[in-house]
Amino acid sequence: MKKLLVAFLLILATLLLAAYPDKPITFIIQAAPGGASDMTSRTITSIAQEILKVPITCTNITGASGAIAMKKLQTSKPDGYTMGYVPVELSMVKALGYADFGPQDFDLLMRIMVIPAAVTVRANSQWKTIQEFIEYVKAHPGTVTVGNSGPGSIWHIAALSFEKATGTKLIHVPFDGAAPAVAALMGGHITAVTVSPTEVKSGVESGQLRILALMSDERSPLFPDVPTLKELGYDVSVAAWGGLALPKGVDPEVYKILADAFKKAYESETFQKFLSDRGMTPAYLDGEKFKEFAISQYNMFMELIPKALGK
Repeated sequence: MKKLLVAFLLILATLLLAAYPDKPITFIIQAAPGGASDMTSRTITSIAQEILKVPITCTNITGASGAIAMKKLQTSKPDGYTMGYVPVELSMVKALGYADFGPQDFDLLMRIMVIPAAVTVRANSQWKTIQEFIEYVKAHPGTVTVGNSGPGSIWHIAALSFEKATGTKLIHVPFDGAAPAVAALMGGHITAVTVSPTEVKSGVESGQLRILALMSDERSPLFPDVPTLKELGYDVSVAAWGGLALPKGVDPEVYKILADAFKKAYESETFQKFLSDRGMTPAYLDGEKFKEFAISQYNMFMELIPKALGK
């Protein structure tokens, strides 16, 4: 009788897996609509749902540099029907004191991209070059407001790194994501932002914003005329990255179905064009390599962030 029960359960499990997925998948995004995380998530899920043959519903949960959304993901049922976008802040929130988890507490699916910080101001501002901006901030310490995507977010760390490299002092203004920060810049409520080129691209193209410099090792093909801080003699490079994750404990067969589907979506011409058009560097890593990378970043930020924030 016991053998029959075990056999029945195995058959039932096989049938259930064969049916997966058979209902909509919820996809959690940790930032406000309109930013790089949101656009990347919605683009890749729109492709993946065609492969998986079920709807993927995106939901935005903001706050605490993504910690609230990632906690929701971490504590969701590991049945393959809840997944989400994880940014570089996945490796930062514990050091910031916002959460008690790290990369090791999720089933990481894949890394998608990396993208640098861009020092951006309004196009009608007095600064035409990054050197003019640096000289002004030095002459007016503690008066220039710079928006970021939340206290301790990667774009906040970018602004702190900018201060350290240039010997300047800024006023840091937090928002629930990069998109609201950019909107505040365009509305004249803050002086600058240190967010990604993706998030200021439309403003630059409309003539409302100007990127003064990139905080990367190389110039962006999207904005080839914009210099990097490194080439101007400032030793600073700050980049965000993003990927996909599941709650820890997902069945290996379900994990493989999702990994295969999202890899196909990642490799699609549509998604690769999306990355290129927005100045993001394609940076695929499979789940295992992504985990190794994210944990190495976690170890780095556990040491860096307390020093950067004076903790």
